[in-house]
Amino acid sequence: MIKTILSISGRPGLFKLVNQGKNMLIVESLLNGKRTPAYAHDKVISLGDIAIYTYNEEVALADVFESIKEKNEGKKVDVKALGNEAQIREYFATILPEFDDERVYTNDIKKVFSWYNMLIDAGFETFKAPEQVEEAAE
Repeated sequence: MIKTILSISGRPGLFKLVNQGKNMLIVESLLNGKRTPAYAHDKVISLGDIAIYTYNEEVALADVFESIKEKNEGKKVDVKALGNEAQIREYFATILPEFDDERVYTNDIKKVFSWYNMLIDAGFETFKAPEQVEEAAE
């Protein structure tokens, strides 16, 4: 589900892949709905390709988003209310207990919460594709 959601370095927010052109992608901002091109020189990464380091393995960002959704009952995360860096890391540990404390920085955690909030605002209710949900159930 989040494979078509992109982060573009140097641009605020997240973008939905709309179409592909020659040497560019057509993306739509989740913040304001404006469509713009993303060229080959832009650093574009799909949220489906991002994972969080844990001590044992890497956990896909979609799984982390699902855990955040369960923990917050589908509501947004208020990062400011969480407090300082130690409290933010402590809260993230309740979501992903095995996250690698040395390789996952507080700014990374804040970005995950920010992206989660943007996706909730954009109306996302699930973060995995239906076939991924079935595989996880098995």
